[in-house]
Amino acid sequence: MATTWIMVANGSEASVFRATADEITTIDAFTHPESRQKGETLASDRSGHFQSNPKGTGSGAFTEPNDPKEFEINRFSQELAEYLDKGRTENQYDSLVLVAPPRFYGLLNQHMNSHVKERIHSHVDKDYTKVPEKELLAQLKGQLPTH
Repeated sequence: MATTWIMVANGSEASVFRATADEITTIDAFTHPESRQKGETLASDRSGHFQSNPKGTGSGAFTEPNDPKEFEINRFSQELAEYLDKGRTENQYDSLVLVAPPRFYGLLNQHMNSHVKERIHSHVDKDYTKVPEKELLAQLKGQLPTH
């Protein structure tokens, strides 16, 4: 019998479920609290400064290349993509249903390799991270593969 995984995720939390036609079971849960912190708590309080020559005639400031909060959300999406690939290489699932808001799904999609992408059965553009497990199956009924 084929195994379906459902990943429900947003920028700071995710859950992975094993699904059958009439029940789902939690496999794993992830939280990434750094994604929820304010940018100023993730970065230093002041830009670094430099002088370009010993006479002090050239100077400037280093700036953050990315928003620290966006960096953390991107890092979390990469961790989840790696988890999905590990599950694939260990043959833990045959098909995958991804439930994530569009922006976070885009980040996940950037980090997933082609082998994981081939197993995606459907994608739902919603944030269902707060939906109770017993209600989740009803919400996703039409999205699950029929094996």
